[in-house]
Amino acid sequence: MTTTTQPASVFQKSIAFSRDFCMYTIKGGKVYYSWLLFLSFFVLVGLVTTFIQMTTGLVVTGASDQIVWELFVSNFIHCPSIASAAVLVVTPAYIYKRKDMKQLAVIGEAIAMVFVIIGLTFIMFHMGRPDRSWHAIPVIGIFNFPSSVLTYDIIVLNVYLVLNAVAVFYYLYKHYVGQPLNTTFYTPLIWFAVAWGPFIHIITAFILSSNAQIAVWHSALMPFSFLAMAAAAGPGLVIVTLLVIRKFTKLEVKDSVIDFFSQVIIWGVGALILMFAVEFFTELYPATHHAAPLEYAINGHNGMNPYGPWFWSIMTIFVVQFFLLCIKKVRKSYNFMLPLLCISVFLSVLFEKPSVLIFPAFSPTPLGEYAIYRPTLIEIFNVLFVWAGGFILLTMVLKGVVGVLVGDVQDSSVAVEGGAK
Repeated sequence: MTTTTQPASVFQKSIAFSRDFCMYTIKGGKVYYSWLLFLSFFVLVGLVTTFIQMTTGLVVTGASDQIVWELFVSNFIHCPSIASAAVLVVTPAYIYKRKDMKQLAVIGEAIAMVFVIIGLTFIMFHMGRPDRSWHAIPVIGIFNFPSSVLTYDIIVLNVYLVLNAVAVFYYLYKHYVGQPLNTTFYTPLIWFAVAWGPFIHIITAFILSSNAQIAVWHSALMPFSFLAMAAAAGPGLVIVTLLVIRKFTKLEVKDSVIDFFSQVIIWGVGALILMFAVEFFTELYPATHHAAPLEYAINGHNGMNPYGPWFWSIMTIFVVQFFLLCIKKVRKSYNFMLPLLCISVFLSVLFEKPSVLIFPAFSPTPLGEYAIYRPTLIEIFNVLFVWAGGFILLTMVLKGVVGVLVGDVQDSSVAVEGGAK
């Protein structure tokens, strides 16, 4: 008597995909495990410091009556710079039909997905405890829509997270089972995600510029400077990620892709320098009291100069990065100079947030006080905890993504040459 095997249902294949994807992410060589072990150290220490903050409160941070925002906020503001970089990966692949980037678009979407999660985690730390988030949940809390700018940020971040998560795992699932993409569903999803990407930066900028107390943030250039930072720091991380993937995996990443993103960084850093120059002239030339926070960031006040060295170092680094990236030989140095510059761009944009944009802006206070922000060790380790946890998640997600793309993770019924078309 002959028995026929029933084909697996979509649900069964989804379970198999999830299982195979997760199992593949925990497999790797010495370099892979060493990297995860290095990050795990900060996670373990961060679990202790997180427990201290969650049980004690924000008193363990450097926040004060004068400077009410911590490192968590400045790090959160940096995350949309990277998350919106998915637009720069997807747009050439699907709108301009670049075949060398078609398969890599899902990597950009995965990076965006993870960095939205990192940003939301920083906000959780800013609130002090995760359970306080219920205040912003509709029905059980007070959402304050549409009067609060913060509610718009909650909407755009979570929608962008869902869009990229659906796009990533739908694409990978179809590749896993060897079926073509449903373009009627997938193409509008991609277009909507591309159109939605800039909003996560624009609304974040509006949170700052809508603060009535801090005049230095009342600038129409704020959203555009944030977008310029996204065009600089985002492709920087993408380049480093693609270079690592090309070195340690079988996935093909052509030089033309790296060259494209290095060109984007040049334009991003150049636009950022121009906007800084315009902003400095607009604030400093009239010499009104509104320029006091920027003057404090540049030269200090009455011998107190905590942010000046940071300001001049970061601005100098931006200029040096721009001119070095204009040199073709430097951009072609895929194994040394280019990744070094990309990491430098990522870090300089990150460090600009607390030392130039956020902390100096709170001085002088309405009482005329000039304050210095001094982060505590607990706060620093909590920031490192979030970054380490985020990069562990990013590493494992990208490991699974690459596994699906190269065919190491696929349905057992699919031929070797199968995959999403």
